[in-house]
Amino acid sequence: MARKRPHHGNTRRGNPHGTRKKAQALISGTIRIARPGAATVETPEGAFAVARGGIHEAMNGDEVQVSLVHRGGTEPMAVVRAVLKRATLSFLGTYAPAGPLGAVTPLDGRISHDFFVLPEDGCAERLGVSKGDVVEARVLEYPARGTAGVVTIDRRVGAASELDLLVETVIASHGLATEFAPSVLEQAEGLSLDVTGELAAHPKRRDLRELLTFTIDPTDARDFDDAVSARRLDDGGYEVGVHIADVTSYLPWGSPMDLEAQQRTCSVYLVDRVLPMLPERLCNDLCSLRPDEDRLTMTVMLTLDAKGKVLKSRAMASAIRSHARLDYATADALLAGEIGADELPCAAKDAAGVAEAIVLLDEVARLRREFRRKRGAVDFETREAKVILNEKGRPTGVSVRQVTRATSLIEEAMLMANEAVAKMLAERDMPAAYRVHERPAPESLSETLPVLHELRLLEAGDAERLVAGDPYVVQDVLARAKGTPGEYLASSLLLRAQKRAIYLPHNLGHYALGASAYCHFTSPIRRYPDVTVHRAIKALLSGKVESAEQRQIGLALPQICRTCSERERVADAASRESQKIKMAELYADKIGESFSGIVVGCERYGLFVMLDDTCAEGLLPTRALGEEWFTYDDTRLALIGEESGRTYRLGQRVAVKVVETNPARGQIDFALAGSR
Repeated sequence: MARKRPHHGNTRRGNPHGTRKKAQALISGTIRIARPGAATVETPEGAFAVARGGIHEAMNGDEVQVSLVHRGGTEPMAVVRAVLKRATLSFLGTYAPAGPLGAVTPLDGRISHDFFVLPEDGCAERLGVSKGDVVEARVLEYPARGTAGVVTIDRRVGAASELDLLVETVIASHGLATEFAPSVLEQAEGLSLDVTGELAAHPKRRDLRELLTFTIDPTDARDFDDAVSARRLDDGGYEVGVHIADVTSYLPWGSPMDLEAQQRTCSVYLVDRVLPMLPERLCNDLCSLRPDEDRLTMTVMLTLDAKGKVLKSRAMASAIRSHARLDYATADALLAGEIGADELPCAAKDAAGVAEAIVLLDEVARLRREFRRKRGAVDFETREAKVILNEKGRPTGVSVRQVTRATSLIEEAMLMANEAVAKMLAERDMPAAYRVHERPAPESLSETLPVLHELRLLEAGDAERLVAGDPYVVQDVLARAKGTPGEYLASSLLLRAQKRAIYLPHNLGHYALGASAYCHFTSPIRRYPDVTVHRAIKALLSGKVESAEQRQIGLALPQICRTCSERERVADAASRESQKIKMAELYADKIGESFSGIVVGCERYGLFVMLDDTCAEGLLPTRALGEEWFTYDDTRLALIGEESGRTYRLGQRVAVKVVETNPARGQIDFALAGSR
C-alpha cells in the first residue's frame, strides 16, 4: 500500500516551493442558465461562458461572484465562487414523499438541485398535496455544496392528470409568468370604459365612430387590437386608416400594471394557451376592438398616391366603432370571388363598404410590396405551423399558416403605420423603443458565397456587392433561386446571415424593410415596445415632450429595450418548444408511416427534415443514411458518402418514415423510407 504524502504547513499541490498562489480577481455579474450545465455570466467586463462544472450552487438570474479561468483555449471562462443575491425565491415542481421528508423536483430543467420539505413542516398535509402533484415551493434554505435545499409548499397547483406537465415544464424552464399579482388585478378591475366622456373631456381626440372600420384576424383570435379603413381619393390615390387600441389610456406609467408589463414585455403564445402581457380585463375587453362597441384608439391616417407612395401621414388620439369582425379566410374568399359582399359578417348597410375597402387595401398591399422592393426591402418566405388540440389538450392535426392576400393587406397596412410613426418620432429625436435591424456582417455573408457560386446564382460583380450587404443583390439571388432545386438552400443561407432585429432607444433604421426608421406601434396589447411608442406619440401631440414623466421614461428606456429584446427571444423559444412537444405527440401515433419532406438542417450527426404537409421537423441521423461513412462539408452544408459520393444537403427532397418520438424533448426521429 502506498503511503500518504505528508502535509507540510503551507505547501500546496502543484506548488512545491510552498509559496501562496496569487489570489484570483473576482468580478460580479448575473448568471443566465440556458439549460443544465450551460450558462453565461453577464458582467461589466462583458459576458463569459461558464466553464464545465463551474455553475456550482448558483441558479438562473442569481447575482454571483466569478473568477476567470483558461481551459484549453484563449477565451476566458467563468467559475462561480459565491452567490451574492438570489433571484429564485419560489418555483413549480412535482411533490413526492421521501421517507420522513417530502421531495420537490423543479419543473424548470435549469434547476438541477434537490429540495426537501422537512418532517416538522405540515404544509403538504395542510394543502392536501399528494404524490405527483404540481406545487409552488418557496425556498427556505438554498442548496450548498453537498447539501440539499429546503422548501415549504405555498400552493397546490394541481394533479399531474389535471395538467399538461410537458407544457408546464416549458413555462417553468423559461421563467414565464402565469399569474398576475393582486395589485395588478385590482387595478385592472377598477378600470371603466367611457368613450363619450373621454371625447368630451379631451376635444383633441377625434371622433371617428362613423368612419367605416373593421378588423381582420385569425379565426381563433380573442383580442382585436387593430382595425383598418380605406377609401379611394378623387385623384386615384388612397386614404388608409390604421386604428390601434389605446392601451396607454388605461396604463399609467409606473403603476402596478405597467411595472408588471415591463417585466413580461410581451404576450407568449404557447401551443395550448396565451400568457398575456396585460390582464384579460384590458386585452380581451376594454382594449379589444369588438364590432359595434365604442373604443378608444390611436389612429394613423395615411395618404398615398396611385402608385402606393405615402405622401402624408397624421397621427391622432381617436375613438372608433368597428363595423365588422372578419377572419382571414373570409377576406380571402371575398377577394377570390368565392363569396359576395352580402355574405360578410356585418350589417347589410355596411357590407358593400367593407367589401370595397378590402379590395382597396388589397390594391394598396400589391403596390406597397413593389414599392418596398424598389427601395431594397428583402422578404423571406416562411410558413408557420400550429398544432391543433382537442378539448383535452391532445393533438388532432396541424394548421399551416401561409401568406395570403388577406394576411398581406393587413401586414402592409401595419408596416405603413409603424414606419410613419417611427419617422414622426425620429425627426424630432423622441426617445422610444425603435425596432432596429442592422445590415448583416460581411463575414456572415461571405460564408454564403461558395454555395451560391455552386448554385450559379451569382453574376459578375455580385459577390463583392453581396458581402457589402447590398439588399438588391440579395433580392436578385432570391429571385433567381425561386422555383429551382436550390431555392430553399439559398434562402436559408441568406436568412441565417441576417442579424436579429432588436429594440433600441434611438433610431438606426431597418435593413430588411429598407426603412430609414421603424418601430412597433400596432400591438400595444401584446408588446411593451408599442406602449412606449404610444406614450411618445401622445407626448408629441400634446406638446409634453419635456414633461417629468417623459424624462423618467427616457432614463428607463435603455433597460426597457434590452429587456424587451431578451424576453422576445425567450417567448419565441418557449412557443417553438411547446409546439414541438405536441407535434411529437401527434407523430407518436404515426410510427412506421412515410412522408415526404425537405432537408432544412445539416450537421455531422445527421439531417433535419421538415415534412411538407405539417412543417414537423425531425432528425434523420447519419447512421440511418446507409452503411458507408459520411463526411460533413461545413462549407457546402452537406453530408457526403465516402464510397458512393451520395450527397445530402439543405433544400434536398427526401422520403422518410417515423421511427421514434420523444414528446418530452419535442423530438421526432426519422429513417429513410423503404429502409429496414
